[in-house]
Amino acid sequence: MDDSAVAPLREKPRSSIRLGVEALARGEVSAFVTCGHSGAAMAAAVHVLGTFEGVHRPALVSAVPRADGGGLVVLDLGASVDCRPDQLATFARLGEAYARCALGVAAPRIGLLSNGEERGKGNAQVKATLPLLDAAPLRFVGPVEPHDAFAGACDVLVCDGFVGNVLLKTAEAMLRLGRRPRQRPIGGALLLGVRGIVVIGHGRATPDDIRAAVALGDRVASSGLLTDLRAAFEPKA
Repeated sequence: MDDSAVAPLREKPRSSIRLGVEALARGEVSAFVTCGHSGAAMAAAVHVLGTFEGVHRPALVSAVPRADGGGLVVLDLGASVDCRPDQLATFARLGEAYARCALGVAAPRIGLLSNGEERGKGNAQVKATLPLLDAAPLRFVGPVEPHDAFAGACDVLVCDGFVGNVLLKTAEAMLRLGRRPRQRPIGGALLLGVRGIVVIGHGRATPDDIRAAVALGDRVASSGLLTDLRAAFEPKA
């Protein structure tokens, strides 16, 4: 875990992460799951698998429970901590496809995480992203605050990786402090935007978490998500 993110590419070409991603690229496996170095997994996936056309950075995505019983797709959860507005708009397209294929949501509602639902609020990044999402062929509901998102205001919540990672870890910490048992294993987050099914789990994953991560990889591999993403981002391919 102390190695650099590019170690599998430059220093350790026989590492398990590199070999696993290469097996995925050759079609020997349907999905690759790791609870190792997340940065190394992302670097190997981007280098070996490549990304879909127009996807400059992949995003880590996961579905967390909402208060209304549905699932909230959140991305990015930490793959890219600094994002341009156009990259957030791409995340919205990726998350919309994930919600449709993996969760079965017919017409996903897209929300942009902000500190208020008013369009005058938000930082420069949020304000610059709003017109891009307004113009996108998506069901965009506008800026959404965290409590509204978890209550059911949207199906997909878009943010940069720094904010998303802090949001997720804060929620996990509050659950632990409240001594509330987890309703289900966390499993892992899907690296969305690369040409293959890559699931990245947490270094503190339990056996149940790893089983859930493998099940996620199997479910997504059978969902047709990659075919849908290819059609959305590379219609002429």
